[in-house]
Amino acid sequence: MRVRRVLVLALVVCFSLFAGVAQAKTFVSIATGGTGGTYYPIGGGIADVVSRYAKDVQATAETGNASVANLNLIGTHSIEFALVQNDTAWWAAKGEIMFEKAYPNVRAVATLYPETNHLIAMRKANIKTIHDLKGKRISVGAPGSGTEADMRCLLEIAGLDYPDMKKVDFLDFNNTVDRMKDGQLDAGFVVAGWPVAAIMDLATTHDVDLVSFDDEFLAKLQKKYPFFVKDVVPAGTYRGIDHDIVAPAVMAMIVVDADVPEEVVYQFTKAMWDHIDEVQRTHAKAQLITLETAFDGLPVPLHDGAARYYKEIGLEIPEIK
Repeated sequence: MRVRRVLVLALVVCFSLFAGVAQAKTFVSIATGGTGGTYYPIGGGIADVVSRYAKDVQATAETGNASVANLNLIGTHSIEFALVQNDTAWWAAKGEIMFEKAYPNVRAVATLYPETNHLIAMRKANIKTIHDLKGKRISVGAPGSGTEADMRCLLEIAGLDYPDMKKVDFLDFNNTVDRMKDGQLDAGFVVAGWPVAAIMDLATTHDVDLVSFDDEFLAKLQKKYPFFVKDVVPAGTYRGIDHDIVAPAVMAMIVVDADVPEEVVYQFTKAMWDHIDEVQRTHAKAQLITLETAFDGLPVPLHDGAARYYKEIGLEIPEIK
């Protein structure tokens, strides 16, 4: 009888061990942004559906310091996934602009939604095209930021550079709008999903314009910098601007360390897209996340696990050089 009890106890222990192995999950983190921004709620929504629907993956959204900081985490293998802008991912992979060295391990899961390049101008400055910035007082974004990098790209295509301006300030978008209110700037550059609260505030008290870009300019821009996409800011988004504005945009995207196992990224990608309707309910911008635009402005190659999912549902995998 004693032997039988020992055998039964041994079988129970073995079964428990095997059950623990079968139920073991891979824990991953998603670097997002500040709690008051867009990345944090969307990253939290993605983490939630992955944790509930991916069989072997548990995901957690963590606050972060947005694109540059998040890509440094990915590049140094300090986090598995991150929300970033696609232009910043492009620079990270190349080791240019705000990155001292290249991070060849940055891989894509998907691009998510557009973040529009707003070139906002005081109406009295008579700035109708980007070429009209010559001789004006402008703000181009904080030094070394993705916003400033985008502005350099646009000015390059326009054949302009900072010395062509009367004055160039390097300010984040809140300070840019404040300087415009005070009459110290003619134009400013803001990269964000519309509507931007700071621009809405400016437009309620001042006459402003948004600069529109023609197809010829956008074609030249996209040829050299393929991370840009075309976006339209609808008429009426900002007070006093009663016509659609065509503008270049970058894409928010989710990236992953190339070292994360293929199966983990496959399950992550599948869970996210199979339940994207739940993610879309987390934020207004999340409603723009669709499979139809998952490769728009893709700046780095897809991770093999993500590519496996897209092939499975019949999508053609883009070639990224």
